[in-house]
Amino acid sequence: MTNIFHERVFSGVQPTGHLTLGNYLGAIRKFVAMQERHECIYCVVDMHAITMPQNPTELINATRSVAAAFLAAGIDPAQHIVFNQSRVHEHAELAWVFNCVARMGWLNRMTQFKEKAGKDRENASVGLFAYPALMAADILIYRATHVPVGDDQKQHLELTRDIAQKFNNDYSDRIAELGLGIEMHIGRETVSGYFPLTEPVIEGPATRIMSLRDGTKKMSKSDPSDLSRINLTDTADEIARKIRKAKTDPEPLPSEAAGLAERPEAANLVGIYAALADMESDAVLAEFGGKAFSEFKPALADLAVEVLSPVAGEMRRLIADPGHIDGILADGAERASAIAAPVMADVRRIVGLGA
Repeated sequence: MTNIFHERVFSGVQPTGHLTLGNYLGAIRKFVAMQERHECIYCVVDMHAITMPQNPTELINATRSVAAAFLAAGIDPAQHIVFNQSRVHEHAELAWVFNCVARMGWLNRMTQFKEKAGKDRENASVGLFAYPALMAADILIYRATHVPVGDDQKQHLELTRDIAQKFNNDYSDRIAELGLGIEMHIGRETVSGYFPLTEPVIEGPATRIMSLRDGTKKMSKSDPSDLSRINLTDTADEIARKIRKAKTDPEPLPSEAAGLAERPEAANLVGIYAALADMESDAVLAEFGGKAFSEFKPALADLAVEVLSPVAGEMRRLIADPGHIDGILADGAERASAIAAPVMADVRRIVGLGA
């Protein structure tokens, strides 16, 4: 075996509902930073979206909106790949192979399925149950070594690693026979096999942005209350109003981050400020510790408007030209297919599907 593997980043965002500040800070801004030092593939995962009921026309527009957010945030579609998942059929084909590799017990432990299915699990779609296998296929069809994600997706990345390891183990003799094995150095780990053990990249403050109405719940595109989130397309007035109405407690801000331990709403707002300003929470509290929220919230609103307004403006401009976005997605899909097709051809040979 030879160490000929290089680092490649893959990540994706579902086109459901309005993109929020959580999507931007937890994922999209990290995508932009990683393109400076990695080969990057960024995907609008529209096939994942249909695990729950969708209006087809709205799904098409939401797909364009996510692509516009990628571009508006600073992702360069000429140097890197931006596309939507359904244009590259190898995602679905590899997902079926992984459905046959993954174990039911693994999928039963996925907390996001339990949250989305709720109490009526028998009525949930098979797609919702099995979609972590599709997520693994999204990543491994490009043999990606790193995935920038929010910490709520870490469990799915661990499953991706389990699937890759089991595939490598189950077909180790065949991989060696075909001469397709590669020794890969991922961080401190040396992996022998066909697929890498992908590493999650979870870094920086506020890796999980919480609801503005309930600091114990994740900021969500699907929350019924629009006041619970800041949408990337919100105007400056809307951003300021939502931050002004954000739930807090009556105590002033502490002087150290340890003082936020039992104060979820305060911790969330401080974390948002830290992430927007690219600083640590302790540094925020060094400036605002001892001050009331009536003084902190206007500063947070001003910062949020300063950071998000250019992104929102560029998104609106791009969305007004859907043909331009569709052209970028089509070009990205062609380039993504050029990577995915030979990987899927190898997998077919490894598992015995065709010569």
